[in-house]
Amino acid sequence: MIILNDYMNAKRIDCFIPYASPEQVKATVCNLRSSDLTGKIYLLTSDKSLPALDGCEILVEDSLVSSATVKAMAGEASSEYMLCYSKYNTLELGYYALDRMLWIADDSGAAMVYADYYEVVDGIRRNAPVIDYQFGSLRDDFNFGSVTVFRTSCFKKAAAGIDADYKAAGMYDLRLRLSREGSIVHINEYLYSDVATDMRRSGEKIFDYVDPRNRASQIEMEQACTAHLKAVGGYLAPQFSDAEFGADSDFPVEASVIIPVRNRIRTIRDAVRSALSQKAGFRYNVIVIDNHSTDGTTEALAEIAASDPRLIHLCPERADLGIGGCWNMAVHDPRCGKFAVQLDSDDVYSSDATLARIVEAFYAQKCAMVVGSYRLTDIDLNTIPPGLIDHKEWTPDNGRNNALRINGLGAPRAFSTAMLREIHIPNTSYGEDYALGLAFSREHRIGRIYDELYCCRRWEDNSDASLDVVKMNANNLYKDRIRTWELQARIAMNDHR
Repeated sequence: MIILNDYMNAKRIDCFIPYASPEQVKATVCNLRSSDLTGKIYLLTSDKSLPALDGCEILVEDSLVSSATVKAMAGEASSEYMLCYSKYNTLELGYYALDRMLWIADDSGAAMVYADYYEVVDGIRRNAPVIDYQFGSLRDDFNFGSVTVFRTSCFKKAAAGIDADYKAAGMYDLRLRLSREGSIVHINEYLYSDVATDMRRSGEKIFDYVDPRNRASQIEMEQACTAHLKAVGGYLAPQFSDAEFGADSDFPVEASVIIPVRNRIRTIRDAVRSALSQKAGFRYNVIVIDNHSTDGTTEALAEIAASDPRLIHLCPERADLGIGGCWNMAVHDPRCGKFAVQLDSDDVYSSDATLARIVEAFYAQKCAMVVGSYRLTDIDLNTIPPGLIDHKEWTPDNGRNNALRINGLGAPRAFSTAMLREIHIPNTSYGEDYALGLAFSREHRIGRIYDELYCCRRWEDNSDASLDVVKMNANNLYKDRIRTWELQARIAMNDHR
């Protein structure tokens, strides 16, 4: 047992910080030295020419996130805990912040702790809360902030098991291994300040994992995640059951394009006309669920429906429907076709052959769900970076495992209506389609079309174009819960096989 005086005087934590120049690192070193708990300070760099600094040791490694760096850190650490700082900024610790992090680590027995922080933008400090880590928090872009504290014994044990030489996924691999050694604890207190370095809006950040420039690192992340799933019993081998579509006599048409909408007068006509202009060798309709619009959307839909009986305009009586609830209303309508095909109210299909290609894919791939590829555009259909989003990270053998790591599956999405009626869609307006994809993929193939089928229009009124931190956290927390539930279901399914 450590009495208070010994606790306050002990050098309990070694610190690892990135080193680009003496000017960049001196203030951070000084701030860390202000705590009596700090042991050795290691400066991580790939530049062998940088000078030594008093009281610090230099570790020359290829990157901050490689497997080699993780092993080197594990080999050097000698204190009870390890602090890792991940930015080339000046770290400003809060009042007794380091003491607080170690106190919580001691009390909780955690393998790792992280905290809320203040983000400094143009000299102004603002709250940057993070979210709790869960069993299903498998995203490689999970935001821990820039300061993490590890229990050294757990770090060393996790690092000792590393059997890959990752260039980009070393720290991600370590975190997954560490989660099997002990708990990862979020301290919901603001314990440090850091300068913001990524000023992009939320609508831009969400496409990082499909940017072709990040492909090599994404392959490594997939490998690390797949190994983790095997270790916890959640990996699914590539064995599938054929999907069920129901008899032709069970459905009035072959396919229905489903469009939930609320207050999209600027774009709804484009979406509906895109759907009604499809050319196919089968009968189809378009079902629009008009969720209490007040901006003229309702009147525009009524006008189109009056001239084209293929448009079914539904106005729910309920006032509690999210996007998922609107989908449930559409697919349970007796006029819904054998296949339910997604179109968002501000997007359009790339050509008049999209619907036919999707239906063809169902029969050819015997799948429960089909996901296409889309081009990112502005409101006027001009291509914007990163352009084509083809989700080629989805492979037939490992796609459903890798799906637990990434934040989306692609668009447009389409489903077997018979199977969709059995599952029911979560009544939310975020993540409902992702939950469906994970659930269907437990047993069935997810069909893929890697050619462009869809124009995803980004504009100022997109629902995820510019979210504040509270909304982003709520979305990420919910998707992590979806992953947690799905991972638990897959482990149970494997246990019963």
